[in-house]
Amino acid sequence: MYAAQYEITLPAGHDMGIIRERVAAGGHVLDDRAGLALKAYLLRERGVHGSPVNQYAPFYLWRDTGAMGRFLLGGGGFQNIVRDFGRPAVRHWTGAAVLAGPARGTPPRAAARRLTTLPAGPGPDPDGLALVRLLEQETDALHELARHPGVHTAALAVDPRDWQLLRFVLWSDTVPDGTDDTDRYEVLHLSAPHLAGLPAGRPW
Repeated sequence: MYAAQYEITLPAGHDMGIIRERVAAGGHVLDDRAGLALKAYLLRERGVHGSPVNQYAPFYLWRDTGAMGRFLLGGGGFQNIVRDFGRPAVRHWTGAAVLAGPARGTPPRAAARRLTTLPAGPGPDPDGLALVRLLEQETDALHELARHPGVHTAALAVDPRDWQLLRFVLWSDTVPDGTDDTDRYEVLHLSAPHLAGLPAGRPW
């Protein structure tokens, strides 16, 4: 499993209705895409839920890296983003865990992202497994979070270049107060053709 996201930041006065119309017209295109677990069409509006920017920021979980490559590099859809907005940087993470929540059967309306910088170096443990233990703790916490009745899907993934931990959660309604997320989004549409096929928990 791989996670990916690109962020298209738009001017402060941009009419975000244009993005909503774009997704309403074309969001269904990936509803049956081979190799795709999910694509969440995400939107942030300046001044809403603390967002400092207007931003279109789709988030993906891929089952198949070949399908991800075709989407990005083989004319599989990303060219439409490049045509209309230029070519954004695409962040990607190695999947560490994914869980279904009680609200999996309800279309999500909100999403939350938390990015955490992982400690540098081998850590205090002489066996070099401090990161493994940290991920075990984070996975246990994800299991607890995924029991919340409003959770659709919860995932963890790691950027092994900058060593950042991503936690991404889809919510059936609004993101509850008190969650330690970094960014909050509105979900305009969810394509989830192969989400049910992802193994629960860690993929190894």
